[in-house]
This record gives sequence, C-alpha cells and structure tokens, in this order.
Amino acid sequence: MNTRNEQLLQIVNQRKKIEVNELAALLHVSKVTIRKDLTLLEDQGLLQRQHGFAMINNPNDLKFRLAQNYDTKRQIAKVAAANVQDNETIMIESGSTCALMAAELAQAGKRVTIITISFFIANYVRDYPNISVNVLGGEYQSDSQVAVGPLTKAMLANFHTNKLFLGTDGFDTQFGFYSNDIMRADTVQAMVENAEQTIILTDSRKFQSKSTVRQLAFNQVDTVITDPKIPTNVQDLLQQNRINVTLA
Repeated sequence: MNTRNEQLLQIVNQRKKIEVNELAALLHVSKVTIRKDLTLLEDQGLLQRQHGFAMINNPNDLKFRLAQNYDTKRQIAKVAAANVQDNETIMIESGSTCALMAAELAQAGKRVTIITISFFIANYVRDYPNISVNVLGGEYQSDSQVAVGPLTKAMLANFHTNKLFLGTDGFDTQFGFYSNDIMRADTVQAMVENAEQTIILTDSRKFQSKSTVRQLAFNQVDTVITDPKIPTNVQDLLQQNRINVTLA
C-alpha cells in the first residue's frame, strides 16, 4: 500500500463516511485516481463504497478491525513473515494482524502451509497458489470467523508445528495476556500445546487494555512482535519473564 492509500484509509476511518469527490480534493488527485485507489482498498476488504461515498466497514466485522491502525499492523506482519522460511508449516490462530502476516507470506511467494482456526485468513489468501491452508473445524463463531471448542481441540492433536502465531485482546502485568472470548482462549491453550514457539503479534495499544478472559501466562509465550510505542515498563516486564520483544 502506498502513502496516498494509507492517508486515504486514515481519512475514511476518521470521517466514517465521506464523498469520493471530497476525498479526491483532500488528496489532490483526480477522481479517476481516487476511484482506482478505492477499488484497490475495497478489494482488500479495508473499506466499502456506496453511491459516491467511501465508508468504514461494519464495526462488528473483522474487516473493520483490519483497517484500524493498518500501517502499524502491516509493519508487525512484515517482521513476523520474515521469521517464516520457504516450505515451512506454521500454525496461525486468528485476528487482523495475523491475516496481514498471511498476506505478506503469500505476496512474498513463499511456499507455506498454514494450519488455522480462521476462515477469514483462509479466504484472505485464497488467490495465492503458493499458500496451502488447513482449516480446523469446530463450533463456528460468525463475528470472528473462527472455529473453536472440543472438536477443534481434537483435530489439533493431529498437528505439531515449530511456530504458532496469534493475536491478543489485552494485557495484565500480573497474569499476562487476555482474550475477550473464553472459547477462543481455551482453543489457544490447545494450540500452544502443539507448537514449539508461541509468537504474539499485537500493536502496542493492546497493552493498555486488560480484556476479560485469561489467555496465556508469561511462561507460555516466547516472543512478542509489536510496535515501538509499547510502554517501557511493559517491555521490561516481558523481557524479565524471558519473552523476546521485537519492535517493528
């Protein structure tokens, strides 16, 4: 994504709904150029177009979360993707930054097999023949587009990978990482048991929120990839608990 498209996305996220003609004027480009930009961003699921307007996605949709703080998430995704080798099999949980990481792998042409609970991620990289995806079944959660529960955990027992990539919804200095859904947190525990390394991808804002359900303790996490705005005390705490912190 070029700088103009990043600015465009930021404006739409701030305004919620804006006329296409006004966008062109704000960015000092022609209406033809702005329409091409909007088509590209809409194809990526980052916004919607409707009757001469550009609009944010439904806030309950994962595509909406994908567009929030997009540039930071993309930088984190790039760093994470660089840790994956050609012909490697990895496990990915779900979330917007993990989806961007899968896209980075796909666009880099790496031949990677992904084991995931996320139907969103599977669909997000569907057009790339170099990416093979195994989607685990189970109880389907429509908002997050993931499979969870006993059947998912039973299927996980058949897989083992070197790396597991996942997101998080919150953080607590006493316990560690939090989720906003108990079923997803339980499924994450099963994924961790079947991977050698657990790598959390999150923008620094998540360290300001505790969320509701305990997800992973410090000793269950090997690496956190985040942005430089992570609070210094949090970074120090993670490193004291032998968690590698990589800044994107």
